[in-house]
Amino acid sequence: MVAKISLGNSLYGSLVYNGEKINKEHGRVLDTNKIYNDGTGKINIQRVFEDFKRWMPQATKAEKTMMHISLNPHPDDRLSEAQYIQIAHEYMEKMGFADMPYVVVKHEDIDRHHIHIVALRVRPDGSAIDSRNNYYRSKEITREIERKYGLHTAERQKITPDMPIRKIDPNGDIKRQVANTVKMVGMRYKFQTLGEYNAILSLYNIRCEEADGRVNGREYHGLVYFATDDNGKTIASPFKASRLGKFAGREAIEQRYERSRERIEIKQMKKEVSGIMSQSTGKEDFIARLKAENIDLVLRYTDEGRIYGATYIDHDSRTVLNGSRLGRTFSANALENWFNNPADNPIATPQPDVQTDTQQEPQPDIQSDNSTPDNGQQQSQSDNSQSGNSQSTGPQSNGGSSSRSTGQTQSTGTNINQKQSQGYDDTSMLDGLGGLFSVGPGFDAQEEAFYREMQRRKKKKKRRGPKL
Repeated sequence: MVAKISLGNSLYGSLVYNGEKINKEHGRVLDTNKIYNDGTGKINIQRVFEDFKRWMPQATKAEKTMMHISLNPHPDDRLSEAQYIQIAHEYMEKMGFADMPYVVVKHEDIDRHHIHIVALRVRPDGSAIDSRNNYYRSKEITREIERKYGLHTAERQKITPDMPIRKIDPNGDIKRQVANTVKMVGMRYKFQTLGEYNAILSLYNIRCEEADGRVNGREYHGLVYFATDDNGKTIASPFKASRLGKFAGREAIEQRYERSRERIEIKQMKKEVSGIMSQSTGKEDFIARLKAENIDLVLRYTDEGRIYGATYIDHDSRTVLNGSRLGRTFSANALENWFNNPADNPIATPQPDVQTDTQQEPQPDIQSDNSTPDNGQQQSQSDNSQSGNSQSTGPQSNGGSSSRSTGQTQSTGTNINQKQSQGYDDTSMLDGLGGLFSVGPGFDAQEEAFYREMQRRKKKKKRRGPKL
């Protein structure tokens, strides 16, 4: 039997949580101690809350005035309601709560039935029941109960580094699944914003929202977690971070932000995504290629269907980065433009419109005269050349340099087919560079294009001047 104990000061909130289970017919009141019980299994939250208040002291130094306990037998144990009641009272007596007011509620929303106990932990004189060593005391008591009733020994599942993370199963223990997923994500992944945190959580059907407000004159700043379906629709009541554990709280997550900033290596991830983008033909191809390299792309859309957020998740390096953090090329706006206009790949060199039929018989090479007149005007003759069209050329016979003309370039059928088999066009890139780069065996058009794009961005940033 696994016992989970949480201390707090939100007595009413705990009663509401259990009351919702009862109202949805996923639970029933089994018994109470010093609290009104009409025997129907239902609960009047306001009436029960008023009963608890009668036992509350006028003043107390205790910050956490109540305790919420869940007792979870092994899945193979099937207990009657009478046994649950008996076990609940024995457990509370051994924990020192025999004279304290409490309510016992059975939860039946999952196959593994279990009980919850909401109890007051401050006495009428203002003193509080000692909570030191609660974990060890509770474990000894549950072991004793297991032996007495012949129950299976149940241990809380430990989180290990190699444990896989799975989507929320609506038919399982949703709270436990949310808690385990949040814990594993926080342990393994590096992220720096709530948006990046939500991107990785969304892969497992979880959403996190900030909760800021004021209760009884006191400000609070926390996090609330939601279990969702594949469409992002909430499927269960939200869970406050405090109900999941300290690891899920706002302070813990913000500390995670700070640690991640020191550990994230943007350059390596940028290089990987750039290489994939340069080879991709559009949205579906880009996502598939990323997936093949164990990278997920999480896109967020407006109601009109426009992309307003893009986050890249590298599961190998355990890194989560918004597209804008990688660079403007990888941002939501750049992807929106590219996906709507597949020819406008932000990185890849545009392909020329060269029509070939690979099924046709090979054409003979076309010979051309590469001589250059004295007046500097380059002449071009080719059976395949068209006025105003720029086509790729291979190394020429005059020392391996490429010949250029005003609006036209030389072309051979053999060279066109060769370049198309390689999947890139080098002339469109070289035309504006005045023959700065020679085209040889070590030349990579995509790499050169990417290099020039990076240099252009650096110069542009320098021209902008400092931010005011």
